[in-house]
Amino acid sequence: MLIGCVGKPSTGKSTFFKAMTLAEVMIAAYPFTTIKPNRGFGYVKIDCVDKDFNVQCNPRFGYCIEHKRFVPVELIDVAGLVPGAHMGLGLGNEFLDDLRQADVLIHIVDVSGSTNEKGDNVPTGSYDPLNDIRFLEEEIDLWFLSIMKKSWEKMARQMQQEHKEPYKEIAKQFSGLKVTEDLAKLIIDKLKLNREDATKWSEDDLLNFAREIRKATKPMVIAANKIDIPGADKNFERLKAEFPDYIIVPCSAESEVALKEAAKHELIKYIPGDGKFEVLQLEKLNEKQMKALEFIDVNVLHKFGGTGVQQALDEAVFKLLKYIAIYPGGVGKLVDSEGRVLPDCFLMPPNTTALDFAFKLHTDFGKNFIRAIDVKKKMPVGKDHKLQHRDVVEIVAGR
Repeated sequence: MLIGCVGKPSTGKSTFFKAMTLAEVMIAAYPFTTIKPNRGFGYVKIDCVDKDFNVQCNPRFGYCIEHKRFVPVELIDVAGLVPGAHMGLGLGNEFLDDLRQADVLIHIVDVSGSTNEKGDNVPTGSYDPLNDIRFLEEEIDLWFLSIMKKSWEKMARQMQQEHKEPYKEIAKQFSGLKVTEDLAKLIIDKLKLNREDATKWSEDDLLNFAREIRKATKPMVIAANKIDIPGADKNFERLKAEFPDYIIVPCSAESEVALKEAAKHELIKYIPGDGKFEVLQLEKLNEKQMKALEFIDVNVLHKFGGTGVQQALDEAVFKLLKYIAIYPGGVGKLVDSEGRVLPDCFLMPPNTTALDFAFKLHTDFGKNFIRAIDVKKKMPVGKDHKLQHRDVVEIVAGR
């Protein structure tokens, strides 16, 4: 799973990326700060199962604070996109190609309206952030369309002459865009396209097809960033009204970075995603730092329930992709050979079966699968049993 952070320049995208990863990325308020994509690991947050067993886990990867487990996910911060990116403007083709692998997108929007379509600074509130969502949709749609059109005429003629099913050939040709046979068939049926003669598909048909690919393969969370700037909350309400099908999260990436940095230096106690923090060393905070923390507390945490950064990431993984977190463990034995309690937690796609999980742990477990055990219920389950979020599973395999 790869999560892509996208948007036009200067929306706070690199700050958002740092807020999720605390990586040292280049941040500046001018277009194209990010040229090469940054990669790193963020952490989705779940209620840890260790509490269910009255133990404290010791993660090998990620971390756990007060029974909140943070599980690593890979992120890519792609350089800012500008109108015309699909035609190569602003190095757009390179940036879009970086998104090819992404399973879900977080679109960082400057909801304060203080940057124009090119990422240049303008008076706060003078630019309409709704344009950014429409623009990104259109750029990705046109990018998909340009890829399809490169081979479409020859491919359509061949399908017509050899009486091949369009959905099969489309899935084969565009598998790199994550188009499966089932998806291609679904789109063809939805758009009522000619299944007998694909040469009769119009330019609009192809664009509509590209749009449906984008919706299916690049689901998107909107991170309404810079929500702490006066007037941004009104634009946020407009975004929700105009785009009811999107998950739109009010965000302040700068606030999240500040809180994580303060927590890193043990000045405050802060669990990412929480709507509060606790000052630990008041005497070490200068006046400027105290004012900054007070501002975040009043204008972000109390007003919106959090900085939104953790929520945006969690929504992308659990709500859009519908992934589930599964722990390997044993009945009566939650400790590994090195004494770590519940050391591993795996993010798995929806409809994962016990056999799928066995293969995830080790190929031999999958090949020699006998049964699985639901550790919480102490109940054996078969290979086709579908696992649920926060299950703890023991795999029993032969040799």
